[in-house]
Amino acid sequence: MFENTIEFIQKTYNTKEFLPLHEPVFFGNEKKYLNECIDSTFVSSVGKFVDRFEEMVAKYTGAKYAIATVNGTAALHIALKLVGTDENSEVITQPLTFIATCNAISYCNAKPVFVDVDRDTMGLSPVSLEDFLSTNTLQKEGACYNKTTGKKITAVVPMHTFGHPCKIDEVQKICERYNIALVEDAAESLGSYYKNKHTGTFGKIAAFSFNGNKTITTGGGGMIITDDEVLAKMAKHLTTTAKVPHTYEYIHDMIGYNYRLPNLNAALGCAQMEILEDILKYKRALADGYGAFFEQQKIDFVKELENTRVNYWLNAVVLQDKTQRDLFLQQTNAKGIMTRPIWALMNKLEMFKECQSTQLSNALWLEERVVNIPSGVNLK
Repeated sequence: MFENTIEFIQKTYNTKEFLPLHEPVFFGNEKKYLNECIDSTFVSSVGKFVDRFEEMVAKYTGAKYAIATVNGTAALHIALKLVGTDENSEVITQPLTFIATCNAISYCNAKPVFVDVDRDTMGLSPVSLEDFLSTNTLQKEGACYNKTTGKKITAVVPMHTFGHPCKIDEVQKICERYNIALVEDAAESLGSYYKNKHTGTFGKIAAFSFNGNKTITTGGGGMIITDDEVLAKMAKHLTTTAKVPHTYEYIHDMIGYNYRLPNLNAALGCAQMEILEDILKYKRALADGYGAFFEQQKIDFVKELENTRVNYWLNAVVLQDKTQRDLFLQQTNAKGIMTRPIWALMNKLEMFKECQSTQLSNALWLEERVVNIPSGVNLK
């Protein structure tokens, strides 16, 4: 049934060998900077490449401050702690996300609350968010509390799914009205913009990921960005074991985390940032080709919406139903073309199945239909 699709993807990548979903590309100064880092002997959490990488990401996104971390989950964990998330609180997020979103909430000993997504963005729905908050919460002493559990709602965490921005300005306004911190999970969206503003810069604080499968990679790695100087300083303090600066004394003034990105990884990140625009150009060309092909095949290819500029990190198609989705997955993977379904909904997982949620009709609809297809940069 999907022979034409298989043939098109193989032709696009000029291969009939195994095609991964995504893989990193290195065609810049990666080896040069890694050698410089090794020669300097500063390969751990201190070095010029860490500082430079932070400066590059801050400048690119338009944020005032950027703090490098060992991975995206660590970045989100600290971001949530910085807005007051703890065991007595809850965090509203979407069920259609990678597990890291809910893991970071759980590391704070908080509970997630799930609201629905929009079908067109695959990200947190402002309509569902407003409906939940207006029905289930009350304001007390300038904060938002869940009427059912009595717990304070400290944050709303939307995720920009596959690099497609959600309706983040609407979410931002709702958060302001209900006195809840907006913490963006921008893990997948470096290079994506909403109304000419980079993702991650709408909320109080945000987290990015530079895992090996992301648009650019540091091997592992993440970044916290914020415009708040106080939060930025505390983020750096917490991620470097909360050590008080001193020439030789080891004094730590609070429970900290060994979350600092090594200089070696940051060296890779600096080289990747230098070629980011080229990577995005290649990925847009691939998405344009996919879009034209799937339109002919009468298959819905997920394209950027009005007022967005998408990095096309992972390309996706929406099949007619679960039966067609499963057939697509079976036939493509049988031919060595790696495709995968969208994530299982978080509220279906054992550790989160008791969490409060709204009706999740859009998330359920997407779960049964969305498939990711090969999205790596095609240098051939």
